[in-house]
Amino acid sequence: MKRHWETTKLITNFRVTRHALRVTKNNKLRRSTIILAFLLILISGGYGQVEKEKPKPLTRILFVFDASQSMYGRWQSDTKFNIASRLFVNILDSLRYVKNLEIALRVYGHQKQFPPQDCNDTKLEVPFAPDNIARIKHVLKTIVPKGTTPIAYSLEQSANDFPPREHCRNIIILITDGLEECNGDPCLVSHDLQQKGIILKPFIIGIGKDFAESFDCVGSYFDATSEKEFTSALNVVISRALNPTTAQVNLLDQYGKATETNVNMTFYDNLSGKIEYNFVHSFNSKGLPDTLEIDPMLTYTIVVNTIPPVRKDSVKLTPGKHKIIGIDAPQGYLAFKTSGNSTIKYLPVIIRKKGNSETLNVQQFDQVEKYITGSYDVEVLCLPRILVKDVEIAQSHTTTVEIPVPGMAVIQRTTNGYGSVYIEDKGQLTWLYNLKDNPQQQENLFLQPGKYRVIFRSKFSNRSEFTTEKSFVVEAGLTVNVKL
Repeated sequence: MKRHWETTKLITNFRVTRHALRVTKNNKLRRSTIILAFLLILISGGYGQVEKEKPKPLTRILFVFDASQSMYGRWQSDTKFNIASRLFVNILDSLRYVKNLEIALRVYGHQKQFPPQDCNDTKLEVPFAPDNIARIKHVLKTIVPKGTTPIAYSLEQSANDFPPREHCRNIIILITDGLEECNGDPCLVSHDLQQKGIILKPFIIGIGKDFAESFDCVGSYFDATSEKEFTSALNVVISRALNPTTAQVNLLDQYGKATETNVNMTFYDNLSGKIEYNFVHSFNSKGLPDTLEIDPMLTYTIVVNTIPPVRKDSVKLTPGKHKIIGIDAPQGYLAFKTSGNSTIKYLPVIIRKKGNSETLNVQQFDQVEKYITGSYDVEVLCLPRILVKDVEIAQSHTTTVEIPVPGMAVIQRTTNGYGSVYIEDKGQLTWLYNLKDNPQQQENLFLQPGKYRVIFRSKFSNRSEFTTEKSFVVEAGLTVNVKL
């Protein structure tokens, strides 16, 4: 509907411009001037603001390739290294025109002959850069497997392979035919890299043998006991690495229906705690929760920023499968008014969960706010403060808290000094407010109906006996003048 409206305006304004062109011809002015003006209107967004899609994140895939001595062994039609390289190269060609993608190649076990064992034998052969597929192919043709298998050390070093950059996804795909041989702990290193937010959960493709038990803790493991399975595994891994998954969040009312909306949802990476997404919940044109594109390679904690916030932990997505995420978020409304329906602005009200001292919100008196259903304690910061307990917020209902109409006390003094206002009740004084020590010698205080006393001494008097005091009564909706 919005696009149709924009198009209609564009056509209408184009007709106006065309008419202007005829006029300018009659007036012998340059048509180019009007054309330029029309283009400037277009560029400046003169037809209303059109929402732009956020740019897609850059995906960076680091292939960590095993070139240890065991990769020189036979595997079906050729050596493991030759078969893996050939099938890998075939996949690379399909990635050549993928947008927002950069790849890099780290190899281990290819620089030093075994024995002796060199557990530092790993190198970033091709760093991240656009259009580097040809270079990766060339490097793979020149490599001869000959060394050991320092998987943990290679993963640790890979942290430096990803240059710092915002708005990107860092992925490692490890291709290996063996286990760690240098007493490292690939599981620990992988966990550390993920927790720091350097990489997403890695993929591992095991060649010739099932290594699932050893690599499940490192990342998502795929077994390739044959050439066909290797190709299939590589295709699946690339697909999962590149393709986002869709999800919708159903914010449920107390009846289990997805009626709640218009609140921000923050998606955190469970492991690193990093903020991955913020979405202000909405309904689509069909009245259903909007569809979101979410990276399926993370496990999320979703915090719905209601008052108080609600959360859902350990949310996992299946790549390529739409997921519906239900979160209980039943809400109602809270409003305030005076018994005489007088308008009061800028009067703060502290909102707390029933029986809890933590402040959830400071709501202005003339504001209507939404809260999760339940019982609350509210404290109106008038003078004196009014505490209302057990305020019940019900689903989709507006609960209104009413307070007495305040009156006003105009306190006048002829000099600056030290003074306070107290409540008088049953012969006892309770402090309420300290007068301001400034040149403005009149203060207007909104006070709840009741009996008060002001006590004051001039700052220019050095004797306590010159203290003055005056009692006064405040009535609802009326003003009382207090002269000291």
